Amino acid sequence: MRTLLMGLISAAALAVDQVSKRLIEGTIEPYTSVNVLSNFDLVHTSNRGMSFGLFASDSPFSPYILSFIGLCIIVFLGVWAFRSDSAVQRAALALIIGGAASNVLDRLDDGAVTDFLDFYIGAYHWPAFNLADAAIVCGVAALLLETSLPPAFRKKEHTR
Repeated sequence: MRTLLMGLISAAALAVDQVSKRLIEGTIEPYTSVNVLSNFDLVHTSNRGMSFGLFASDSPFSPYILSFIGLCIIVFLGVWAFRSDSAVQRAALALIIGGAASNVLDRLDDGAVTDFLDFYIGAYHWPAFNLADAAIVCGVAALLLETSLPPAFRKKEHTR
């Protein structure tokens, strides 16, 4: 049952991200933006690297190398989640896995990840990101919060 729930969380993160990216790609021209709120735009941009454009390259091999690294991370996190006796930890890892898998799909599909959320204050812009990135950040935050709790407050599941 817990494996099914992890799969559903990962699949939901992947699906919501993929649908949102297709909506942006179908409605906003590349490298343009639409103002939504005073400090928030929807943009249509792509990232050939990892977080914040790290390791960005125009090499034809780059998407495959970054995808391979992403898949290795997904496998590692999946093993960790499968062995975990913490529901919070498994849910957090499932969010990270779903987000990472969605970004891997983008890289394999067109060599880059579509980013579209642009938050800013004045001239300072946070780098554009997508919902897969948000799922990854939320998963990491949940892991950090869960591990920062004293052991007496962490609920462990007992398996039969």
